[in-house]
Amino acid sequence: MIGSIPDAMAAVRLTGHGGLDKLVYSRDVPVPAPAAGEVLIKVTACGMNNTDVWVREGAYGTEDDPSAVSTWRRQGNTLTFPRIQGTDTVGHIVAVGEGVDEARIGERVMVDFSIYNRDDGSLADIDYMGHGRDGGYAEYMALPAENAHVVATDLTDIELATFCCAYLTGERMLERARLAAGETVLVTGASGGVGSAIIQLARARGAVPIAVAGPGKEAAMLEIGAEAVVTRGQGNLAEAVETAGGGRPIDVVADLVGGPLFNDLLKILRPEGRYTTAGAIAGPVVQLDLRTMYLKQLELHGSSQGSRADFLRLVRYIEEKKIRPLVGGVYRLSQFHRAQTDFMAKNFVGKLVVVPD
Repeated sequence: MIGSIPDAMAAVRLTGHGGLDKLVYSRDVPVPAPAAGEVLIKVTACGMNNTDVWVREGAYGTEDDPSAVSTWRRQGNTLTFPRIQGTDTVGHIVAVGEGVDEARIGERVMVDFSIYNRDDGSLADIDYMGHGRDGGYAEYMALPAENAHVVATDLTDIELATFCCAYLTGERMLERARLAAGETVLVTGASGGVGSAIIQLARARGAVPIAVAGPGKEAAMLEIGAEAVVTRGQGNLAEAVETAGGGRPIDVVADLVGGPLFNDLLKILRPEGRYTTAGAIAGPVVQLDLRTMYLKQLELHGSSQGSRADFLRLVRYIEEKKIRPLVGGVYRLSQFHRAQTDFMAKNFVGKLVVVPD
C-alpha cells in the first residue's frame, strides 16, 4: 500500500435516469476496498464518452419500444443506482487484494473497462465498468487486476485517458468490417472521440480514411490523417464523397451518426461493401431498403466495445506511436456538470478528460 488511503473520496454518482441533476458530486463516498484478485487505483484521469450521456438519459430504448427509457445492455440490466460512471480510466495502483502480487503497487495503468463475463472471444454477454460496477469518475477505483494494464509510453495520464473506450470501439468496428490495407473507409461523426480514433486506426492498418465532419472541423480532420473531408449537411452526400475521394470506391462505412444519413451511406458503399456501426447520434431508428442491401451484396455489422485481443492491439498501437491522443478539454471532477454540458455541445475535436480536484 502506498501512503495512507482515506476512508472517503470525491466522486460523481449517477442517481437515476434523467437530466444533469441526476449526476451528484459528493466528497463523502466510501473508498472501495480491493477484493481478492483486484487492485485499487488512485485515479489520475478519466475520459468522457457518449455512453455516459446515453446511459444517464436512459436513451437506449428496447427492442419492443425504441423510445422506452432503458439502459445500455440488451442481455439484462446490470445498472443499479447510485453508480459511478467513467470508462477511460488511468491511475496508479495503491493497494492490492488477496492473490495479487504486491509488486504491482506503484504501477501506472490504463484500465480495460470491459466486463467480459466469458473466457472466450465472444462479446455476447459484455458489460463494462461504469455500468455493471463502478468506474473512474472518482478519486479511487477498484477493479480486477487483469484489467489493469501497464502501457510503455511517455504520454501523460491525461493523454492516455483519451484512448480506451473510443479507440477500442473504433478498432472493434474496423476488425468486424475486416478493413484491410489499401481499402477506403468513410467515417461519419469523424470529429468525435470514436470518429477521430477510426481515422488514425485506419491509417495504422494501411487503409485510407475519408471523413464526414461538421463545418469548421475540416482542417483538424486532415491534420489527424484523413485523406479528404466532406462537410456534413452541404449538398448531396454521395456526390461529395465521390468528389472528395477522387472516385475511389468506398469499401467500408464506419458510421456513428445513423439517422437520415443511413440510406445514403448504403448507396455510397461499393458492391460487396461493409457497413459497421457503434452509434447513432443523429437517430437510432432508420429506414432500410432491403433491396439495396441484397442487390449490392452488402454486409451490415453492429459493434460495441471490443475484445481482449482488440484491447491488446490498441496498447501496441499506443506503444508503437501509430496513434496519438486528441485532448479536446480538461475538467476537474467538481466541474462535471459543465464538462458534460460542453461534451453534449460537441464543439471540440477528440476527447474531454476529467481529473480529480
